[in-house]
Amino acid sequence: MKNVKWLFLMAVVLVLAACSMEQPGSGSSDDEGDASKDGEKTYKVGLSVSTLNNPFFVTLSEGVKEQAKESGSKVIVVDAQDDASKQASDVEDLIQQGVDLLIINPTDSQAVVSAVESANSSNIPVITVDRSAEGGEVVSHIASDNKAGGVLAGEYMLELLGEDNAKVVELEGIAGSSAARDRGAGFNEAVNGKVNIVAKQTANFNRAEGLTVMENILQANPDIAGVFAHNDEMALGALEAIHSAGKDVIVIGFDATDDAIASVKEGKLAATIAQKPEEIGKKAMEAAVATLKGEEVEADIPVDLELIKE
Repeated sequence: MKNVKWLFLMAVVLVLAACSMEQPGSGSSDDEGDASKDGEKTYKVGLSVSTLNNPFFVTLSEGVKEQAKESGSKVIVVDAQDDASKQASDVEDLIQQGVDLLIINPTDSQAVVSAVESANSSNIPVITVDRSAEGGEVVSHIASDNKAGGVLAGEYMLELLGEDNAKVVELEGIAGSSAARDRGAGFNEAVNGKVNIVAKQTANFNRAEGLTVMENILQANPDIAGVFAHNDEMALGALEAIHSAGKDVIVIGFDATDDAIASVKEGKLAATIAQKPEEIGKKAMEAAVATLKGEEVEADIPVDLELIKE
């Protein structure tokens, strides 16, 4: 009889224990969304980058991801490979994945408008970085003042060459990008009437194209004295062509990538404009979380520039 009672009591205990395990716990469910360690809601952010074949944008992406860890948020990075059509497709895919917010580094400032408007229609906030969008609703734009950077480059070019109408080449970035437009405008504003710009050609922010374009320019203009490239990749490509031709030409880049800074220290590249891509990425993610929490963010968030020279 005692054995029967003991078995009955054990059965009751086991049933009660099983019921307790089925009760909802303190962890978040799929319906509740992700939660950080301190219990706050976290977010899924899509990052569309113009190209991950450029060290500048790799560093910018790392800045976004590093800052995302602070809030426990998830970042999905997609690479447009400098193709505006692919970027539009990438953004649509991110929208379908249900991201809470989009950070976009436009390949083309005009072409990206449709992608921004698509996000707007889906009630997904958009933040742009480094390059702006020429339409659609954007919560905030985080970038250095590209025009001011172009002015810095122009002023330093004049400091090195003087104002005696020296022959200068301008290697332009991707046509249609705000960065190319603004950097060129700043540079030209600084050197207008003081140097002779004998060639302006795009090399699409690409090192290999910078090399090829510079080789062609040197054939037509063997006596150039200076080159301003809208980014370091083109500057380093141009520098290679110049050295192969046995020329001594002042070259100034833009972005302050690791390779460019090393080249400046070696006395090859004359200078580069630092615009701190990691900080741009971090500030973008900070603005993203603030926006999703319903906080006000500045429409334009600047990042300081710096001239890196020998």
